[in-house]
Amino acid sequence: MKRLLSILLVCAFVLAFAGCGTTPPAATPATSPAGDSPSSGSEAPKLSGKVVVYSPHGDDILGDISDWFKEATGVEVEYLFMGGGELVDRIRAEKANPQADIIYGNPTNVYEEMKQEDLLAKSAPSWAAELDPSFVDADGYYYGTIQTPVMIFYNHDTLSEADAPKDWSDLANPKYAGQIVLRSTTSAASRATISSLIDQYYQAGSLETEGWQFLKDMDKNVKSYVTDSNLMFQEIAKGEAQVGFWTLDGITTNIETNGMPLTIVPPASGAVVISDCIAVINGAKNEANAKAFIEFAGSKEVQLKLAQTRSRIPTLPSAVAEAPEWMRMLKYEVMPTNWANLTAKQGEWLQYYNDEIVDSSKNG
Repeated sequence: MKRLLSILLVCAFVLAFAGCGTTPPAATPATSPAGDSPSSGSEAPKLSGKVVVYSPHGDDILGDISDWFKEATGVEVEYLFMGGGELVDRIRAEKANPQADIIYGNPTNVYEEMKQEDLLAKSAPSWAAELDPSFVDADGYYYGTIQTPVMIFYNHDTLSEADAPKDWSDLANPKYAGQIVLRSTTSAASRATISSLIDQYYQAGSLETEGWQFLKDMDKNVKSYVTDSNLMFQEIAKGEAQVGFWTLDGITTNIETNGMPLTIVPPASGAVVISDCIAVINGAKNEANAKAFIEFAGSKEVQLKLAQTRSRIPTLPSAVAEAPEWMRMLKYEVMPTNWANLTAKQGEWLQYYNDEIVDSSKNG
């Protein structure tokens, strides 16, 4: 109830539903086996053995899906959980002899990079027909299963609403000196957010004159860059800092589960909306199991289950329609990011950001 009230208050101020657009034709709904485990279909081929999943999702989501998938198919799931950037580096290092079958999690631009490096294989899950085109790779290499908006948040016990930031540009205001804690760009979500902010200035032709200066001024206000989002939330909740930005599901979970005194701010110029994707790794040793896992993990049943139990916002409109009320009502402006341009330039941008702008003494 606490989470619902918090989100409803946020939604009163925002304007447009993220990632919906025109509802595409619905895919054939999947059926569920006896019990609570979601299933991707009633006539799935007989499978055996295992599937190996690399993912930045935590043990909660991975543990749930592993149990559900094994119950539905009999296939064991072995998963490796680590930061998104570290996972991709590992997949690159293993390209000649892949040790994983699936990458589950990370934003669109990361998958585009992997696609260009021939690290992904094509797949064709039935549920993809229902997705908005913004969540689908046109060539069939990756698909969005979770939509993740990034929002600003603040500690309302130590900072008033009047004094809280309203947009990304406010993070450079000197009044927040030493009051911001951010996740370092070892996180895929952080990389996508920083790169999207840079892209706004690039599209406007003002990156050199205004964009880098904005990031320098924001860096002056940063108390610390942490390698674990839990540390960011703890510092801000304890009043050791006041402001941060992170994924909406992460913020709401800390409000509801951990009782943190946080208020969400949908940025006036738009939230960065990350499409959290899934793909088969090229050369997967358990290819049939991998394709079955994608069919399963992106199904309406699983997306809805994660919405209900883990506060993850579905990409399938049919799942959103049955999701918790706060998700059905959730509306906000979407930052108009050029993801193709971001993918091409992100490495260069982030190298300059980390080498020339971030004060390394603040790295946690």
